[in-house]
Amino acid sequence: MRDDLHPAPGQTPAPSAYVSRLPIGERIELAEGTIASWGNFPFEGDLRVKILQPPVLPEPPRHGEDGPGSCGQCARPDGEFLWTDEHWRLTGMAEPTGVPAVLLLQPRAHHDLLDLPPELSAGLGPMLQRVEKAVLSLDGIARVHVSKWGDGAAHLHLWLTARPEGMVQLRGTCLAIWDDVLPRLPEEEWRENGRRIAAAMAAGGGTAHV
Repeated sequence: MRDDLHPAPGQTPAPSAYVSRLPIGERIELAEGTIASWGNFPFEGDLRVKILQPPVLPEPPRHGEDGPGSCGQCARPDGEFLWTDEHWRLTGMAEPTGVPAVLLLQPRAHHDLLDLPPELSAGLGPMLQRVEKAVLSLDGIARVHVSKWGDGAAHLHLWLTARPEGMVQLRGTCLAIWDDVLPRLPEEEWRENGRRIAAAMAAGGGTAHV
């Protein structure tokens, strides 16, 4: 076993073999058939891939990495969420979005996916189904995309993003980018969508807060 993969305390860990092979400091050419050529990619014209920066090791801690005492999500009162129950909380964005709904589902307790207790893991699938049905209760929603990133916060949060019916150009993994570039929803429409989603969730149990 390589000692540099398990450095002594205070010693900077060595990059993985994969990272060591990357062309750090160089510009990568945009090859044919990559995402920029997809029909759902939001941009056109001359594009350049950013120069790869050196790895940061050890990585900086995520928000809430030290536990619930340092977690802003744990500190939020239920009234700031769209809907809550004993185990789960559902929130929207702080401002109007470009697509009809962008939501975050998170456990009430401070867990990431890796340490989610079995009883919460068993309930995650049904809960995602409930949220999807609630979003589909809005007018003109074709699909609800579910994503997990987790690079910014240690408290598990799953993204649910609504794709408008008929907007096939927004299909797939670029939907989150389209949400950033599309015109923002009128605030009252955005709030009404949140109210309808919360009410649909509360119809199956829990409490709507809007």
